[in-house]
Amino acid sequence: MSTPSSDEASTESREDSVIGTVAGPGEGPNEFIVVTPDEQAVKTGEFITYSVPVEGKSRDVIARITNREQARGYPDTFMADPAVAPETVAATLGVPSNDIDLYRLEAMVIGFYDQDMATFSNPRQLPRPGTRLRTAPDAFLESVLPNLGIDTAPRDVAVTDLEGLAHVGWLLNRETEAVDLHIPIDEFASTHLAILASTGSGKSYTAGVLMEEMMMPDSRASLLVFDPHNEYETLAQMQGHPKFAGDDGYTPDVEYFDPDRLKIRISELTVGDVMAILDNPSDRMQERLAGGWRAIQNRESRTWGIDDLLTEMRTQYGEDDASVGALEWRLRRSIQRNDLFATDMNVPLDDLVAPGKCTVLQMDTLDRRDQQLITTVLLRQLYQERLDAMRGRESSIDFPLFALFEEGHRFAPATGDAPSLGIMRTITSEGRKFGFGLGIISQRPSKIDPDVLSQCGTQVTMQIQNPTDQQAIRESVEAAGEAVLSELPGLTPGQAILSGDAMNTPVLIRVRERHTDHGAESMDATDEWQRAYDDREREPSRSEGADFGGGDSNGYEEL
Repeated sequence: MSTPSSDEASTESREDSVIGTVAGPGEGPNEFIVVTPDEQAVKTGEFITYSVPVEGKSRDVIARITNREQARGYPDTFMADPAVAPETVAATLGVPSNDIDLYRLEAMVIGFYDQDMATFSNPRQLPRPGTRLRTAPDAFLESVLPNLGIDTAPRDVAVTDLEGLAHVGWLLNRETEAVDLHIPIDEFASTHLAILASTGSGKSYTAGVLMEEMMMPDSRASLLVFDPHNEYETLAQMQGHPKFAGDDGYTPDVEYFDPDRLKIRISELTVGDVMAILDNPSDRMQERLAGGWRAIQNRESRTWGIDDLLTEMRTQYGEDDASVGALEWRLRRSIQRNDLFATDMNVPLDDLVAPGKCTVLQMDTLDRRDQQLITTVLLRQLYQERLDAMRGRESSIDFPLFALFEEGHRFAPATGDAPSLGIMRTITSEGRKFGFGLGIISQRPSKIDPDVLSQCGTQVTMQIQNPTDQQAIRESVEAAGEAVLSELPGLTPGQAILSGDAMNTPVLIRVRERHTDHGAESMDATDEWQRAYDDREREPSRSEGADFGGGDSNGYEEL
């Protein structure tokens, strides 16, 4: 959308945008009451504006409508007969019906855009009774609702001229495509992201939109997707798609790692990982394991396996040590016979991440524990590489990373029983300093570790009706005020609330359409049943009559 001039966008010059008049202060210190006729039909969540003097300058202050109630309407007796319209009753009785409907709106002050702070500042004063209120101009909202860091007058800036923004959709309370909403990728890529929604509300679809935006030519992210249900196989459509083509020939590189390519070299595990895999070994077993592990870690070769570890423990504790014997059975069963682990194979980091590359780890055939283990090892290695890069040491990853986790509660559960939880807590609390961001996608916020969830600075919240999950958002997401939480049950698929570091104030949006196909659609059960039935009907019958061993007997005579 092109940005109009200051004169064109002036809130003082648009008489047709007047929506009501200030009646007086509201209950809270930043709330006031507006009276408006019915034909304005101002919706809850709408942004309005008024002007106040601040330090000798006239400032356009933004406020949000938080509630709408009828203040005056037809008497109840006019509506006693549903077959007769109330206006007909009024005309029969000679009662004037012009402007009979008046509405009382509650509004909350957000503030004026402070160019020095590049965000909203509260003027600490309410509009005076009688002040006329207008709808905030579209282009103005595009500039000031997201945290774009604009240090000039927002009306002088065209948002579309800025780089590194993700176009996520449009403001919900305006006409479709009237107000584009862009959020800065740098904000959520460094301060972490949470996409929270009930099943079927569009969380994976919205994640796909953000991934598309991160792979655009003006971002070229290094993106790693942990996909436990194989929901993102359509992202490959970005390759060669004109929407993602750069003037220099750039096109996103999308690569998939299926379970056959996901291998963990045993020597890359820590002794803590192994103890978690073995499921609570005894204290004596842990002592033996730790001693053998320390000794074998001193080897130059990184291709040792379980046999080498057992030999090391027997050298230290004796051939007949009972605890080593018990460990042997557990190690062989849990690691040596698990195809996830190998002595000389590993997922090479150089193949996984690179600028302009989206790598999807398809983990659908791995059990949950193996998904957590591969995540633990990869995150720890990647984080160490980023630490080395930022501290001037040799590193193969000298660029920022962003890792996105579908079913995030699998990897960072509130129960605390996943080996991947520790490294995810570390990255969400410290990763910002080292250029490592995480994104959590989940339909059950209450099942996500509170420490991890609270560190997600930007939130995309969609329909959530479960009270326990709403409470988890209330306790863990700072930007989720009561006004945000009250909207959650009423959202429909494709609608979301943007809040947190990437926004100057929470807003309701309609998520844009994806450029690639959505790969996580629900299965149409009735169509599949009919297809399967037809397939079976077309197959030749493989059933044969039962042979009861009685010659010509039908089988009933002997019973």
